[in-house]
Amino acid sequence: MKLGVFMVLFGGRKLEDALDYVVSKGLKAVEIGTGGYPGNSHCNPKDLLENEAALKEFQQQIESRGLIISALSCHGNPLHPQKELADKDHEDFVNTVKLAQKLGVKVVNTFSGCPGDHEGAKYPNWPVAPWPNDYKEILDWQWENKVIPYWTEQAAFATAHDVKIGLELHGGFSVHTPATLLRLRAAAGKAIGANLDPSHMWWQGIDPVQAIHILGREGAIHHFHAKDTVIDPVNVNKHGLTDMQSYTNMLDRAWQFRSVGYGHDIKVWADMMSALRLVGYDFVVSIEHEDGLMSIEEGFSKAVDNLQQVLIEEPVSEMWWV
Repeated sequence: MKLGVFMVLFGGRKLEDALDYVVSKGLKAVEIGTGGYPGNSHCNPKDLLENEAALKEFQQQIESRGLIISALSCHGNPLHPQKELADKDHEDFVNTVKLAQKLGVKVVNTFSGCPGDHEGAKYPNWPVAPWPNDYKEILDWQWENKVIPYWTEQAAFATAHDVKIGLELHGGFSVHTPATLLRLRAAAGKAIGANLDPSHMWWQGIDPVQAIHILGREGAIHHFHAKDTVIDPVNVNKHGLTDMQSYTNMLDRAWQFRSVGYGHDIKVWADMMSALRLVGYDFVVSIEHEDGLMSIEEGFSKAVDNLQQVLIEEPVSEMWWV
């Protein structure tokens, strides 16, 4: 495995400066934001696709430092019921897939998106209960008319460009659990897989180690994020896991994102690294830092230090004792 970072963390720095900093920390991979919610401060796919010289310079900046690109990431909502918003995120996705092929990058990360509840809707609707029956009817309509048709087409497009799609399992979107990921994969094809982020599993009450086993046995993990979550034992009883308070209200929230090791101990992270190796994932562990209690540099540095203790980097050796 290789340790990497989601570079949107350093969107305020010039690319070359950010890359030098990452290399100084001993990392070997970068995940680059190309649109959607992460933005494209380091990489605008449309510009690079239209300028071969700029594309080569971009690629050289990364390769000359001994880094690889683990994924291009354009997390958005291409199923948004407002067409202009959906079209923009869809365009970002299409251009990102095309750029990934040119760069030899095998994974494009994004969200599944979430549709509205009917053709005339203005906002997404994320059903979280099967009753009253309206919610189940909305969910069925979304999957049959929006989610499966869209992603079946995009999976074929990605496959034609030799790219896999890593959908981040995230609350608020149609694909948010191992089960919903596998449902879409069964319908749309094996180009669909997970960008598995354990932080989003914990707040939904899912054990990330078991999520790794469930998805990994199906070959459905395309990329992996490293971010932690802590659940407040008092506040969760007040607000529940679907706490709708702002992330900035950290003292009263039921849960919050933390840097690696500050929500769960290193043994838990070691178990995840072992589970990834066990199910055949031997690619990049990409740090994502959204810890409101730490600066960018400190939160990132502590995540690096903690993961370097448990990352399994060398190839599996022969079982000499067998």
